[in-house]
Amino acid sequence: MVISIISLILLYYLSRPMGLIKVSPEWQRIFKGGMIASAILITIIGIKIPLLSQVATLAAILLAGLIAYITLITPELQHRKGMIYAWLPILAVETVEAIVRMISQSFYDQFHNYFEAAGVFAFIWAIAMWIINTKQRKALELEKLKALQREKEFEITERLKAQLERQVAQRTKEITKQKNELESAIKELTAAQTQLIHAEKMASLGELTAGIAHEIQNPLNFVNNFSDVSTELLTELKEELEAGNQEDAMEILEDVIQNLGKINHHGKRADSIVKGMLLHSRSSTGQKEPTDINALADEYLRLAYHGLRAKDKSFTADFKIEEDPSLEKINVVPGDLGRVLLNLINNGFYAAGEKKKELAAAGNPDFVPKVTVRTKKTNSGVEIRVRDNGNGIPDEIKAKIFQPFFTTKPTGKGTGLGLSMSYDIITKGHNGEINVTSQAGEFTEFEILIPNQ
Repeated sequence: MVISIISLILLYYLSRPMGLIKVSPEWQRIFKGGMIASAILITIIGIKIPLLSQVATLAAILLAGLIAYITLITPELQHRKGMIYAWLPILAVETVEAIVRMISQSFYDQFHNYFEAAGVFAFIWAIAMWIINTKQRKALELEKLKALQREKEFEITERLKAQLERQVAQRTKEITKQKNELESAIKELTAAQTQLIHAEKMASLGELTAGIAHEIQNPLNFVNNFSDVSTELLTELKEELEAGNQEDAMEILEDVIQNLGKINHHGKRADSIVKGMLLHSRSSTGQKEPTDINALADEYLRLAYHGLRAKDKSFTADFKIEEDPSLEKINVVPGDLGRVLLNLINNGFYAAGEKKKELAAAGNPDFVPKVTVRTKKTNSGVEIRVRDNGNGIPDEIKAKIFQPFFTTKPTGKGTGLGLSMSYDIITKGHNGEINVTSQAGEFTEFEILIPNQ
């Protein structure tokens, strides 16, 4: 009978709404039918007709199990799972007790105290779960109220938004006239900016081309020199063979083979320079790819120096790269990052060169311009530093150096867009940072931080 009473209680609470959560009318009809069935089973069991009462008890057990099973697997009834968990121990104890009594009354009488203890613990469990479920239900209802409040706030916000949109529409009409007047001025400024950016790019291209030409010239000189020497050796080889000096001819032949190996080596060096620069030019489309930062920095450091030397044979400077051997490839746009490095390194050589001229004019010709490039692996990506020993940047203009068209160089020496474009490439193109540290009269150091991407 207890199982049927529990089933009746469960069905009653399942049919009731839980705060703002209500069950569908179809489930309510099913629960009412179950409550009627439970009442009938209680009546039959209460009559205490031996066989009929046992059948009714089994039916009550099946009904209780069915109620628990359906509640646990039905998404619409998930909010009542806690109530089922609270009553499950009592149902289990009562089910076992009922089955044992039907099988053997004497066995039940022997362990009656144990069944009562289990029932007490199950009841305590039910009380504890009821308290927990009550708190959860209140929290859920509170959350629902908050959701309703947010919905109301959203509706108010939408109304305010609509009002603001109307106001914005009115203001737009007023601004349209001003916009049309400004468009012509903006077009003129854009045209001027485009010309300046083009000039900056062409200047960088000229410096890069001069550096490439110098780089290729070295291996080509080796190729030409070893070719001339090999031609002379082959002439001597022919003479020795005609004279029958086999041993001398073999020695000359060995020298020719060595020269051909050197020609092949330097030819491949020139080929790798050309292929590398073609790769960088293709990379300027904005497509990121795994790149060896050490190799890229080394290459552009040398290209920058040789480019300046090609334009001014009197220019001399020390340059050094300090590579982090643990630095792995990182996804960047090689062409764009190369433009940044070329710009910073050229600026460094220019600043250090100007300092040398000033010191030489003051009677101190021993100063040696120097640019150092350092790479370092960080926890988040890579750090690149470009440092020169020039006159540094005054504190009052340090905050302006990344602004478009701002330059400290004399007229005709720069467009003022190099650092601005470098800033955009690092911050917008690579989600990184570019910072500057400087001490007047001592040094300037640019720090580039690029995260893994």
